[in-house]
Amino acid sequence: MSWKVLITARTMNDVGASALQLLRDAGCDPVIPPKPGPCPADELIKLLPDMDAVLASMDKFTETVLTSSAAATLKIISRWGVGYDAIDVPAATRNGIVVAYTPGLLDETVADFAFALLLALARRVHIGHLDMTGGVWRGVWGNDVFGKTLGILGCGRIGRAVARRATGFNMRLIAYDVQPSPEARQLGVKFVSLDELLAESDFLSLHAALTPQNRGLLGEAQLRKMKRTAYLINTARGALVDENALAQALREGWIAGAALDTFAVEPLSAEHILRKAPNVLLTPHLASFARETGERVSTAAAQAIVDLMNGRRPKLVIDVEVFKSPALRATLKSTISGKAGGMKE
Repeated sequence: MSWKVLITARTMNDVGASALQLLRDAGCDPVIPPKPGPCPADELIKLLPDMDAVLASMDKFTETVLTSSAAATLKIISRWGVGYDAIDVPAATRNGIVVAYTPGLLDETVADFAFALLLALARRVHIGHLDMTGGVWRGVWGNDVFGKTLGILGCGRIGRAVARRATGFNMRLIAYDVQPSPEARQLGVKFVSLDELLAESDFLSLHAALTPQNRGLLGEAQLRKMKRTAYLINTARGALVDENALAQALREGWIAGAALDTFAVEPLSAEHILRKAPNVLLTPHLASFARETGERVSTAAAQAIVDLMNGRRPKLVIDVEVFKSPALRATLKSTISGKAGGMKE
């Protein structure tokens, strides 16, 4: 048996050599398009014919794509990473397509990056760098981090990893989450209302998965509730924030600054309003770009495809109900009874 595997995750070009070899050794035929993902729906329609699997970027797997004749042979979408809001998972399940992902593997590296942004933003590291490369020598006043209040919006695995780092700075830890966790409380995190989180945070770090309910969660009303001395850090999903309202908040000084690694539409357009906003640090979705972690994630995403091809359930599947569906397109070995389960970011 040989499966054709479409590779849209651009990270595979840099840290996916071992994962690609894993696919080839298993008998798969990796297909790398000229332009890597994330792919819009119309591009996916062109790339999917005859493909058995996709090792996916944040490609737009809409219901239209998943029910199209182009996706007729598709058996699994294996996401490189954690976020799956670009995939219509219910539609995939209805059509017997398994959706796998790699939760847990990115926790520490994303937490590292979030805290790096927090420190750089507070101490104006990015401004100092630009000054120096531009031939300017001047002092730029920032703010202390030690002893301040860190607010965590979405205190799952990554949020808790950030909290662990903050304990070394003796920060007061507060969080808002629809499902407060005992593990976070053990770290000293106090769960509060969203309004209290906004009002008390010196640094507000976003780590919630994007859902239809929280899209645009931080709009004008919420940003106006923050301290004028507060900083916003987003390494989660750009669509959690109303970007126009945030740009206005930065221009008018509702908050002191923002560090953003994710955006509602990526890549960020050259004319985007946030590129011209003051007191902002922008990075191009780099939080997961640590080589050691990238290699592990690449291998895990590839292994999910190999497992399903060989009749085994992948270890990490978003909706395990797909395995009960008569529409399931992959053939499972009857002797295999492994467990799989979804996890939240």
